[in-house]
Amino acid sequence: MKILIIIPAYNEEESILSTVQTINEYNIHADTKLDYVVINDGSTDKTKQILEEYHINHVTLVHNLGIGGAVQTGYKYALENDYDIAIQFDGDGQHDINYVPNIVQPIIENKADFCIGSRFVDPTSSDFKSTGARRAGIKIICTLIKLFAHKRIYDATSGFRAANQNAIKYLAKNYPTEYPEPESIVDLLRMGYRIEEVPVQMHERSGGVSSIRAWKSVYYMINVSLSIIIASMKGKK
Repeated sequence: MKILIIIPAYNEEESILSTVQTINEYNIHADTKLDYVVINDGSTDKTKQILEEYHINHVTLVHNLGIGGAVQTGYKYALENDYDIAIQFDGDGQHDINYVPNIVQPIIENKADFCIGSRFVDPTSSDFKSTGARRAGIKIICTLIKLFAHKRIYDATSGFRAANQNAIKYLAKNYPTEYPEPESIVDLLRMGYRIEEVPVQMHERSGGVSSIRAWKSVYYMINVSLSIIIASMKGKK
């Protein structure tokens, strides 16, 4: 089984090398080896230099497309190279590579087309939960998904996610750009894809800065709420 780790990276000079090293170390003992591709999203720091210096497999985007465009590029790469499973994996050290078997298991067992690594589906799974304000925002987003897409999701903003070949094909062509994590969940549910969550451990960022700034939080919540409602009202393609 071919599994690809998609690592979107924007100005991750502090953590991208250690993130890739964790994958290489995991592969030493793993039964199934993981391939990876870093999507360098027009970084303005030394990310590109590090990727080239250490011969890290990567695609460099000429302009910054944002997290949605970077992840979609990764799905296109997975589709073109015929991967069975693609896993989104942050380049900032938040995600734990040791939970890859957990996140792909529902897909391997054909119980899901798309699986989300969650901090909240089992409250004891992860010590790191983010700030109180972020957790409140996540609860609001999850409530909206339940209301409009009719599926209980506990960690709708998690970027630790796995997709099977059918979901890869769809997301390579239809990945949201503005609010990609929650909006893509609604979109996949609307299209009839099976989504499951599994508990995972997450960590605080080891470097860089979150793409969602505190001063943007109210604006973010209003717009992501509208995007969820609009996405749920679209007809099947």
